[in-house]
Amino acid sequence: MNAPVSSFEAVERVGQRSGNGIAVKIDHVQKIFETRDGHEVIALEGADLAVSAGEFVAVVGPSGCGKSTLLSMIAGIENPTSGRILVDNHLLSGPNPRTSVVFQNDYLLPWRNIINNVLLPLEIKRLDTRLYRERAEALLTQVGLAGFGGRFPSELSGGMRQRVAICRAVIQEPGLLLMDEPFGALDALTREQMIMDLQNLWLRLKNTVVFITHGIDEAVFLADRVIVMSPRPGRIDMQLDIDLPRPRKWNEIHSNPGFTEAVAKVRGRFEEQGVLKAG
Repeated sequence: MNAPVSSFEAVERVGQRSGNGIAVKIDHVQKIFETRDGHEVIALEGADLAVSAGEFVAVVGPSGCGKSTLLSMIAGIENPTSGRILVDNHLLSGPNPRTSVVFQNDYLLPWRNIINNVLLPLEIKRLDTRLYRERAEALLTQVGLAGFGGRFPSELSGGMRQRVAICRAVIQEPGLLLMDEPFGALDALTREQMIMDLQNLWLRLKNTVVFITHGIDEAVFLADRVIVMSPRPGRIDMQLDIDLPRPRKWNEIHSNPGFTEAVAKVRGRFEEQGVLKAG
């Protein structure tokens, strides 16, 4: 395990097998917001990051450090003030069709049943959803929601709804999956199951994932590489490779010395930043 400041193991290194994934390059990106009173707020400054095709990268950092802003720019929702972002080796100028996003809120449409919520992105692209119904049902089964396709969002718990949101995001098997604290509002037991579900989906899809979280344990468990951001203005402060075998089991990983060492390194960096207090 190492911690390079510049820039997996299932059967082989992720970097050696791209699968369905596409690469992302963030090149000296700065993002400045203007407040209503005319002042400027620098959210990100000089952010540089390269994500390999098929890599699972988790980004952690203090509140307000620009994590969500960074994700929005990779999604093509926000534009950088300066610098550039390349997705699939193309300069980003708007949302990339091979990118899907999962937010902390599920944003399910209450008047559509679960299967039709999952199929919504395909409908928007005017694809024949009948051809994807079997895939949608299989995704729901994989995340423990077999038989729930005919239910409506109001009939599901928060954790179940978030599983649906993930299925909706991966129905087209996107090359790049962006996730902005998707488990932040869930209770501990539901969050644990969702972490395992996400790992299983990713091991099947072999796509690229950029995962924003406040949870250090969650980041180390899921990721091939953990990115630690500094307080605002946000910069890439540390990168840590996570060389732990997959599939990983949540109920066993906490006794793994490599896991505990990685968690300690990330926590130690936050202590150095003054974000966390030692002891």
